[in-house]
Amino acid sequence: MKANLKKHLFSPITLGGIIFFIASSILTIKEPFYLMLTAAQLVYVPVLLQLFIYPKTKHMAATWIVMFSIFLLQLDINDNLQILFASLYLLFTLSVALYGAKRFINRGFTNWAEISIDIGMMYLFIGGLWFFAFIVGIDTGFSPLITWLTAIHFHYSAFILPISLGLFGRLHQSKWYRICVPIILIGPILVAIGITFWPLLEVISVLLYIFAIYTVIILTFQTQFLTRLQGIFIRLSFGSLGITILFSLLYALNSAFGKWGVSIDFMLTFHGLMNSVLFGMIGILGWIVAPPKTNRVKWDFPVSQIRGHFKGEGKLKKGLVDDLAEYVDINKIPSRIVHFYEHTEQYQLYARVKWATWFKPFAVCYKCISIQMQQLNLPLSSKKVEMTGSIQAVDPIRDGRNNPRVWRRNIGDHSVFKAIYSNHQTDNRTFMNISLPLPSSAMIGILQLDERDGGLLLSSEGESDSGIYLAIGECLLKLPLSEYFLIEEAADNSLTATHKMKIFEVPFLEIEYTMSLKH
Repeated sequence: MKANLKKHLFSPITLGGIIFFIASSILTIKEPFYLMLTAAQLVYVPVLLQLFIYPKTKHMAATWIVMFSIFLLQLDINDNLQILFASLYLLFTLSVALYGAKRFINRGFTNWAEISIDIGMMYLFIGGLWFFAFIVGIDTGFSPLITWLTAIHFHYSAFILPISLGLFGRLHQSKWYRICVPIILIGPILVAIGITFWPLLEVISVLLYIFAIYTVIILTFQTQFLTRLQGIFIRLSFGSLGITILFSLLYALNSAFGKWGVSIDFMLTFHGLMNSVLFGMIGILGWIVAPPKTNRVKWDFPVSQIRGHFKGEGKLKKGLVDDLAEYVDINKIPSRIVHFYEHTEQYQLYARVKWATWFKPFAVCYKCISIQMQQLNLPLSSKKVEMTGSIQAVDPIRDGRNNPRVWRRNIGDHSVFKAIYSNHQTDNRTFMNISLPLPSSAMIGILQLDERDGGLLLSSEGESDSGIYLAIGECLLKLPLSEYFLIEEAADNSLTATHKMKIFEVPFLEIEYTMSLKH
């Protein structure tokens, strides 16, 4: 704990920020409540960023310049200098947002704890924009005070809270945590929209916030923290939100219905001060005494290097795999399924595509793109159609994976899928590694194979590497998509397969296949 305090609390950046804040408190010409945002800019933001961005010399120099700029903005300086110093802080928040975006792109839609941290960093730029508008005097359609309040909102509720929530998620993972994170992350935007256009939406968003915050408070008492002191601080920090969020509800109700006269002055005095001291300062102290380490998993499986329009150039292959026994215990599944995967070319394939009703408008729009790419080009109709095609070997040097082969599936003259099949092993398990080339990118499906009720299940929701990814350059972004295929033997010795896909756990596509030996 002492080492962490020395590294983060007594670092040159933190001590410099504290000194600048004390000087600002003494010399400021503004109302004292403006110091709540100054505290975040000079102390809270730099301290939290040190937990994720190792302060190299250039980072330290940039942070010192920005902190000095914030300090000078508390003094009586001319307008040109105000614009300059506010611009420097805006650029600083932009760099933090880009770092958060980079973190997200290198990982994708997985691990809600790290997503919360990424989004918090990106939100800081919005806070920087509103602060810039306040300093420069840009007409936002609101009073200068409301503009400033929006800036502080995006520093505390949209930066410090998501970061704290993400650090908490490194210690606690549960279904309720995964429900609360998206509610809290979308909250700042909903509140801002509600304040601007529809006060009732502000009330609804605050009610959702209350549900999520109180759930997180309960979860903190179910969590083993790294030190006893950390547990006390973090529970006190989140607990203070349980009180201040009630003030926010009363203020929202007053804005929407004109009742419960909670004024801005009251919010500044109680809501703002409690958030700044109890939530902000105590919470950050709780994390820096013992910063939790990330539990992010780095993927190390091979990814196809083929992008864009692709033509197979190798000899014909009999099946999608040479030996299904490499993936699954074939003694537990019907021999017909094994034969299909090892001799796919001998089978006639029919498909019926069913789009979810809610997704059909998106499917129609996507069809305009897919028909041009001739990839992932599924029909809009649910009519049963025949899929034809071939399986060809692919140059392993060009692809970069083991023994790749492309399976083309067509409906009439139109290409539906061009999927390049390969495999890889992780933790003594063989996964099916499928790549669908796209313009300047590729969609990657890593499927786990298991026996399921006498059939074969291929799923992206399995262990380890399983998932659906988007490969762009050197980045591998996990997508909020999941899929599974359940292949079973029918009574007439044919095979049936059900392919279901979800986005954010919501079903949007189902394809029913029938496969039978060609006559």
